[in-house]
Amino acid sequence: MTAEEIKERYSMREIIGRYGLEANRAGFIRCPFHKGDRTPSLKIYEKSYHCFGCGETGDIFTFVEKMDNLSFKEAFLQLGGEYEKSSCFSTKLAVYKAQKAQEEREREQEKVRKKKELNNLLIDIYRDYLETYEPLSDAWCETYNALQKQLYLHEYLNEGI
Repeated sequence: MTAEEIKERYSMREIIGRYGLEANRAGFIRCPFHKGDRTPSLKIYEKSYHCFGCGETGDIFTFVEKMDNLSFKEAFLQLGGEYEKSSCFSTKLAVYKAQKAQEEREREQEKVRKKKELNNLLIDIYRDYLETYEPLSDAWCETYNALQKQLYLHEYLNEGI
């Protein structure tokens, strides 16, 4: 049952009856929440209560909470409430996480693709430079070493696929 169904099912008079309390004709009882109450000061309404002595007010759940020193959840369960696990939230959460994971994979694939493009471009540039320099000159050796590094990176990037 939901909280609203419980409120519809039980009246405040039924709830106080569980604790051995009975309202007079005017709907008052002695307040169980404060001491020194010689005359009834807690007014019982159909679905709620109010104490004119201590100011305590609430509904059937609040009354059960105060009388038995319970949390709302415990009072709700004691009155016959049931918590339903909403599969809707967990399903939406799973879909959201899956979408985020897919987006992350796509971003990573795009980064790898861009690195490969840049690497291929650098390999082409270094090969062109090798043809313009005198073999074994300082510029040719530096370009050759840079080309070897790019070829190594190209091989490394292609292993990840």
